[in-house]
Amino acid sequence: MDTLTIFGACAVGIMLLSYALEHRAAYWVLIFACACAASSLYGWLAGTWPFGVVEGIWAIVAFRRWWNRKGNTRTS
Repeated sequence: MDTLTIFGACAVGIMLLSYALEHRAAYWVLIFACACAASSLYGWLAGTWPFGVVEGIWAIVAFRRWWNRKGNTRTS
C-alpha cells in the first residue's frame, strides 16, 4: 500500500466515525466536513475526479450544516 492509499483510507475512516458521532456535538460535523475535504483531495490526487467532485460537494454541505448547527447551540 502506498502513502496516497493510506491517506484515502484514513480520510474515509474518519468520515465514517465522525458521521456516526455527529449527533453528540457540532464539532463532529466539522470533523466530518474536514474528512470529506480530505477525501476529495484524495480523489483528485488519485486521478478519480468524479470521486473528488462528489466528496467536495459533500464537504461544502457538511461545512454548511456545521455552520448552521454551531449557531443554534444553546447553553442551559
